[in-house]
Amino acid sequence: MPKPADFFDLSSAIASGHCQPDPIIPVTSPPPRPAWLTSTLCYLQTVPPWALTSLAMNGLLGLMVLVMQQEITPPPSPMLSPANAFAASPHAPTSQAMFTPRPGEVRTTLTYDQWVALLKAEAEAAVGANLPRQTILLGDSLTLWFPAQLLPGRRSWLNQGISGENSRGLLARLNLLDRNTPDTVFIMIGINDLIWGGTDAGLIANIRAAVQYLKTTHPQAKIVVQSILPHGGQEATWEGRDRLLTIPPQRIVGINSQIKQIASDSGATYLDLYPLFVNGDGYLRTDLTTDGLHLNSNGYLVWRTALAMVAEQ
Repeated sequence: MPKPADFFDLSSAIASGHCQPDPIIPVTSPPPRPAWLTSTLCYLQTVPPWALTSLAMNGLLGLMVLVMQQEITPPPSPMLSPANAFAASPHAPTSQAMFTPRPGEVRTTLTYDQWVALLKAEAEAAVGANLPRQTILLGDSLTLWFPAQLLPGRRSWLNQGISGENSRGLLARLNLLDRNTPDTVFIMIGINDLIWGGTDAGLIANIRAAVQYLKTTHPQAKIVVQSILPHGGQEATWEGRDRLLTIPPQRIVGINSQIKQIASDSGATYLDLYPLFVNGDGYLRTDLTTDGLHLNSNGYLVWRTALAMVAEQ
């Protein structure tokens, strides 16, 4: 029988010694409250109680506070500060340059077949280079535009995202990675299926097949299935906003529940990013997005922190 799915839990990270709470220091009078803590507490007062409960139950509230601290006090380097127990060594490369996304006009003008051919070439190059701790990102434009400098260190990253990708297309090209020997594979897919009228049943079937294919082809790898993120709803400015408005938040929540079950059934790891990105109304937080669908730098910082912690478990 497959083992139960792993689930990121901040409390277990503390118990294992990866994250240690600050010791209680007796003082005669309360010390001055740090500015970042004051700002964080003020922010949390605006979050609905049910949302806080959801975050706490998923073990991700502490993660959100950590990321907010980074945003309030930006570190001098692209990596998160040493407060993140899983941040890379400053002497370790964040990724292999030849295998990172190429944002800009070159990739966006390619046809889908040309795009797949390019990813195939990159996968084959990674095989030839015999890269250590090879980690693969699979997904759509959200994955594609992940800033290379924010990818956690001590790993060799192979970004296999394609803008506009859906679950059927991703499933069809998994064989491009058959010769690779990844340490970890992260997969996020589904929002484009919903945008373009796909059914929930079809999406879930494709994700289940993709996870099973990866587990069978790469038995040594840790397969991490990520939740679908919320969208911006009425606040969205993306050109396909009308199509986003046809996708109610409850539908995404329901699909994520089924994705979690897929991970449990197959022995994969489920990474629930949804609580980190959702606001009190069930839509994508405006401070984490450029247009109600895609992420800004703050959004990728949130995602990066979650990737780092799960990857090193």
